[in-house]
Amino acid sequence: MHEEPDRSAEDEEPEQRTDEEPEQRTDEEPEQRTDDEADERTDDQPARPTEDDSLLQELVAYLRENRTELREEWARRISEAELLGVMSDEEIFSEATEVYDNYVDALETGSIENLQTYARELSERIIPRGVETHEVLGIVLLLRDVLARSLFAKYEGDLELLNRILDSYEPAANRIAVTVGVSFVEERERVINEQQEAMRELSTPVLQLRDRLLILPIIGVLDSARARQLTEQLLGAIRDKRATVVVIDITGVATIDRTVANHLVQTVEASRLMGARTILTGLSSEIAQTLVDLDVDLGMMETVGDLQGGIEEAERLAGYRNADASDSDGTVAT
Repeated sequence: MHEEPDRSAEDEEPEQRTDEEPEQRTDEEPEQRTDDEADERTDDQPARPTEDDSLLQELVAYLRENRTELREEWARRISEAELLGVMSDEEIFSEATEVYDNYVDALETGSIENLQTYARELSERIIPRGVETHEVLGIVLLLRDVLARSLFAKYEGDLELLNRILDSYEPAANRIAVTVGVSFVEERERVINEQQEAMRELSTPVLQLRDRLLILPIIGVLDSARARQLTEQLLGAIRDKRATVVVIDITGVATIDRTVANHLVQTVEASRLMGARTILTGLSSEIAQTLVDLDVDLGMMETVGDLQGGIEEAERLAGYRNADASDSDGTVAT
């Protein structure tokens, strides 16, 4: 009987060690939380500015302090280089002020969004006045030159500091120059595309000759892009005017290739599907021979030698010729 209590005591020893193990883990938890809190404090702390950041801020402060004389020097250099010749000196100085301030802001913040917006607005104002791309790139490069010369003069006594400032300044300045140049080129391309679109629309007008009778005179080079636009305009006019006959005159077209010839055939077929018959007039001997050589399917295409004959045929198909003849002799066609 005395042996059993002894075995019970021995059995309880592992349980006592088990109870101690959680206590040891509990003691470690505050240390773990302390480490986590330390990490959180580290994450919340603002990053220390780098040497490049400090140098860039020093540069920005210098450019703002000397804003007046640097702007004046830049505007003078623009006039001497005969850039922005379509603008007055007052306009050049005003725009130079805006560009300068946006330039310095972009250096300070590293954001080019405001500069992009201003560059687009500037481009919209000066492109219609005839300012060329090389002029815009020229004034941006002149600004870099003016600022660089000023920095050389300020830090000429400390070449090591000068080199560090230039290393911090040049990447940002390059990015700004590219931003202004790209914004101008994009706006210029947009204007050119709009002008080309307007010219194409003017060069391929769909005219209403009579009720439900249209005429499309084509003059100049007929390429694939213009042929597609021609088709779109013609089909839209057929729908809007409820046309039944269309005369396409190509007297003013010198040559066409296989792609354009096939597109003409497709245009005729599309017009037929919309309920309009098409008459092609003004084929030159060269174009006629080209169509034969290219083996273009002309089975669905009705042709007449000249525009006058095409109009007369169109009027006959539309029923106007019979009506006009009846009116002239005082009888009514039956």
